[in-house]
Amino acid sequence: MRPSSPPPASMQPTGPLPFTVLYRDNRFVVLDKPPGLPVHPGRRGGASVEDWFPLLSRHRNGPWLAHRLDQDTAGCLVVALRKQALVAAQGCFASGQARKTYWAIVQGTPAGRSGVVTAPLGRVEEAGQWRMQADVQGAQPARTRWRVLGQGLDAAGAPISWLELELETGRTHQARAHCALLGSPIRGDARYGAPTAGALHLMSRGITLPLDPPVRAMAPPPDHMRRIMAQAGWVVPPVNVEKETARCSPIL
Repeated sequence: MRPSSPPPASMQPTGPLPFTVLYRDNRFVVLDKPPGLPVHPGRRGGASVEDWFPLLSRHRNGPWLAHRLDQDTAGCLVVALRKQALVAAQGCFASGQARKTYWAIVQGTPAGRSGVVTAPLGRVEEAGQWRMQADVQGAQPARTRWRVLGQGLDAAGAPISWLELELETGRTHQARAHCALLGSPIRGDARYGAPTAGALHLMSRGITLPLDPPVRAMAPPPDHMRRIMAQAGWVVPPVNVEKETARCSPIL
């Protein structure tokens, strides 16, 4: 991943961070990325997580994203404050040592209570839109462990399920494509077969990097997922996080 430069001083945001800090030491910050906020600035401009990097560190170089999350996916996002930490984190992701746990609210009910999806994924173009598809030319290995945490009905009476997903590989849209292959697309994910478009009900619940010392963080569900969980009668365990209510003090 190519390190990016911070925005010019005139463009750097001030004031409170728009996200919660879940974990922080002198190597890393783990942020609770809100849904809808991209990690990188897009071609058309607009806010991104990187805009707030100058508030996280006073170092001349960095910070750097250690990995990526889709724009519409909420939850744990690891930011490296030092180049050595970046290399170590990327090594964990590349080798499969990083533990990445996701939560998804999906349409319907998968067959069984748990399982593993191993379908290789490759990118295809369909009607001017790309998506990841199983077993196409150039597909790369992908492996997702899943288990059902809850089942219920949405406000319209349609069956929904709460899944925990452990991504053992890191393919683009892996969680979304593999849930679709289970016959239970993620709620709001019309690209992968959900009946209606809307807020994507997918979050990066937890991240563990087996470094010395290890990095561990866990994020609470975003509001739109929490509302559906409450309506379905599911109990979500509380998460203790550092609430950032004022400007973040940069780490020296």
